[in-house]
Amino acid sequence: MSTKRLAVVCNYVLRPDRIGGMDRFFVAYDRAVKAKGYDVDWFFPDLHELDFYTDVNVFSAEGNLSVEAFFLKHLQEKGKLYTALVTHFTELCTPFYKKAKQAGMIKTVIAVDHNPRPLNGFPIKKRLKNRLKGYLNHKATDRFIGVSSYTARHIVKDLGKVVARKTGVIYNGIDTSVFKKRKSNDQKLEGKVQFVVVSHLRESKGLQDLIDALSMLKPEVQNELHITVYGEGPLEDGLKQQAIDKAVDHLLTFRGSSSEIPKILADYEYLIQPTYMECFSLSILESLSANVPVITTTVGGNPEIIRDGANGFLFSAKDKMKLSLILTDIVAGDLKINEDTSILIENEYSLDRMVAEHINLLD
Repeated sequence: MSTKRLAVVCNYVLRPDRIGGMDRFFVAYDRAVKAKGYDVDWFFPDLHELDFYTDVNVFSAEGNLSVEAFFLKHLQEKGKLYTALVTHFTELCTPFYKKAKQAGMIKTVIAVDHNPRPLNGFPIKKRLKNRLKGYLNHKATDRFIGVSSYTARHIVKDLGKVVARKTGVIYNGIDTSVFKKRKSNDQKLEGKVQFVVVSHLRESKGLQDLIDALSMLKPEVQNELHITVYGEGPLEDGLKQQAIDKAVDHLLTFRGSSSEIPKILADYEYLIQPTYMECFSLSILESLSANVPVITTTVGGNPEIIRDGANGFLFSAKDKMKLSLILTDIVAGDLKINEDTSILIENEYSLDRMVAEHINLLD
């Protein structure tokens, strides 16, 4: 029997209609950790029946407790001991880490930060609270990992220099084999230029700016493009009404969530992501893997992957006029991407590389 035990605590809801990049990472990581001789238990806030996770030992809080509180309760009731604890999408430097380390007799605690920061930074009260949390609780966490250089910098900025020496970067990666690849970099000679959005529909994703940008386009430009939106969220009804109010609803089709994104992306010419907050977007990696260039903002880790004019186009968040100009120039053929955007992803942002670097943290 293995003497090494790993607990992975993820504040991430598993859903049958969303098998995305993180789901593929979790399953691949589980397989790789077991190959290293670990028994692995996974803890999620909620779980729907998912064939994708059949071989993963999952415990679900079923929405009754936070995943952190559920894990602490599990330690108390089951009396399990773990060699290591890894967290994803959880708040950093809370008392949870110390409590878990003590209750589970855990030797190594690794906190992976996927959480974006507000466009204008945290308010001063939140900044002071973060710094105090860092001072009081940092010793319980052995490694802090950001999913981009931007994220790692902000971990130190938020929590203080006390965490700098144990903060590092592991970039997100994706399974490039599941993505259908767009064959041509040329704009379609006939028909409209097809753009796609893959996003949760909430204010921080900036889709309201895209609708305003569409309303700024001249009619002859509007007639030459169409945008399909995949995703759902609290802003969906508001976005649809905004599009009607701005008289651009005929330019948009809302398709809801889809588990077929890896096959669908190649049907489009550009992905649009007008986001205000981002760490290191899996949607961007997935689009580039499908050889679909990306139009996005300069926030977070976006400039670490998008090279303006090479594999996409960048604009400042909330700059609706700039976005409208980019769309106009693409439709006119004055802006275009000539390189195969998938090569960079295959070489530097693969799922295998991401898994291997996370496994190395356990050694």
